[in-house]
Amino acid sequence: MRPEAAVLPSPVPAPVPGALAPEREDERCTLLDGGTEAYPRMLEAISFARHRIHLEVYTFEREGVGALFVDALVAAAKRGVSVKVVVDGWGSIGNSAYLTQTLRAAGAKVRVYNPLTSLCLGRSWRNHRKILLVDDTVAFLGGINIGDAYAAKGDVPGWADLAVELRGDICRQLGEKLTAGAAALTSGQVRLFLSGFAGGHRLRRRYLSAIDGAKHEVLLAHAYFLPDAAFVRALTRAARRGVRVSLLLAGRSDVIFARAATMRLYGTFLRAGVSIHEWTASTLHAKAAVVDGQTLLVGSFNLDPLSLVNLETLVEAEEPGVAAQAALWLEKHVAMSRHVLLEQCGRSGLQRWLLDVVGLAVARFAERFASFIGRRRKR
Repeated sequence: MRPEAAVLPSPVPAPVPGALAPEREDERCTLLDGGTEAYPRMLEAISFARHRIHLEVYTFEREGVGALFVDALVAAAKRGVSVKVVVDGWGSIGNSAYLTQTLRAAGAKVRVYNPLTSLCLGRSWRNHRKILLVDDTVAFLGGINIGDAYAAKGDVPGWADLAVELRGDICRQLGEKLTAGAAALTSGQVRLFLSGFAGGHRLRRRYLSAIDGAKHEVLLAHAYFLPDAAFVRALTRAARRGVRVSLLLAGRSDVIFARAATMRLYGTFLRAGVSIHEWTASTLHAKAAVVDGQTLLVGSFNLDPLSLVNLETLVEAEEPGVAAQAALWLEKHVAMSRHVLLEQCGRSGLQRWLLDVVGLAVARFAERFASFIGRRRKR
């Protein structure tokens, strides 16, 4: 039996020839809560496309909401829009062949980034970006893939995640840099960073700079939280100098042993005064932070070793209105999460072995694997 489909509005109708999408000139940066808010706006943008669509996504499922995107992309290609789709060979395994055949038949260009056969050649790094750019005038970026899990199903919440819709000159700049690897783009109060291969250190430094400059509060939500020692020190230093540091982390994970690798750090954070909450109502997939209620960091970039070598995106917006919205999202999820206390971290010998030994092994493996593929790629 097929799973219940995500609850979404009816598919957006095809545009009337010559019609234009409603203008949103004042919405340079709009925060979107998961697929429930993002998918309808993304489908609307595709339906009104007149010249160009570029979609880059790690996971693209062919059924449910994925079928709506396929139909919208096919319709755009058939009406003469230049459509290019890039999916990751690992993230979209099982769907890439169908997507390639269907979209190419309609005239779209499709690329499967590092399919599984490329592993034989040592190319194991991934394209983890999530980008939809339409007519170089509107762009969607964040952590959301294309799949039913990211949108609510009735009263059941979708995966907890965020995206932003960008409009203005930043989209034109993005259109010029999509095939150029690493890029740093700026328009007004919005900065957009694209990491090329093994270029995630620049994105990591944006987080460190924001945390080191924090005066009042750091709210951070990350699904796969495996920070290095320097990042741990930055967070604990902030807490010890009086900054309120709150971490929203995954109470359950879609990646085996990821939570154990994160939990080994709980004691260090809690003793420094960092607040930790675990989200359990659904899978946490967000990669976001709000600093001092002024700066929002959001994108596909995880605070883990693999994001340092994968292709990633990060949006940094110093717009108080958008940052305030993101802070409210984080605070709402924190209020609905399990508060972790230091006294709850007392464990038996077996638990210590499982969390510390296995967690450390997972973290070290991720670091060494990322380092290995980084060195291999640079040869």
